Amino acid sequence: MAHYCVRCGSQLETRHFEGRQLEACPNDDFVLWRDPKVASAVVVETDGGVLLGRRAIDPGYGLWCLPGGFVNDDEHPADAAVRECMEEISAAVELTSLIGVYHIAKTDAPSMVGIAYRGRLADGATPRPGSEMLEVGVFPIDALPPLAFPSHRHVLDEFIKSRVPVEASGPRRAGARAPREKRPSRAPAQPRPRSTR
Repeated sequence: MAHYCVRCGSQLETRHFEGRQLEACPNDDFVLWRDPKVASAVVVETDGGVLLGRRAIDPGYGLWCLPGGFVNDDEHPADAAVRECMEEISAAVELTSLIGVYHIAKTDAPSMVGIAYRGRLADGATPRPGSEMLEVGVFPIDALPPLAFPSHRHVLDEFIKSRVPVEASGPRRAGARAPREKRPSRAPAQPRPRSTR
């Protein structure tokens, strides 16, 4: 599919920038950068497990997912997570912690940065399906249904790990590798400033 310059309307050409092949305007300095979309999701903890919605839309029609969705450009990711819960499970939630931030690679669309939160239903909130869900349900963490997105499975795996006490996970051996899904930082750690009182 052809792309065009937003300034002059010329068809973009492939050029080499910063070690990558990107589309750029042959007449000016416009470059079509492939920036990721930002999405947020919430693991809503309830009595008996976690709350999921069964999708009424594609992709993943009929499969289960965490409540969540894309972050608007004028919105904090945490606010987007709360908004998406209201839209998808018709319930107010309170975010209790950050589970993690993840890169979600895509081959058929721009990649995404996923921000996952842990949360609970607000007092008096009763979940019910919003327009994008066929139904909502609570599932024990060890009996989850088929999920629409691999990224949601990853978030739930991280959520499960976060619930295991540190001593139960066992000490890490000296020289042991970091788990594959986590890339070590390329920059050396900077010392933290000490608080002076």
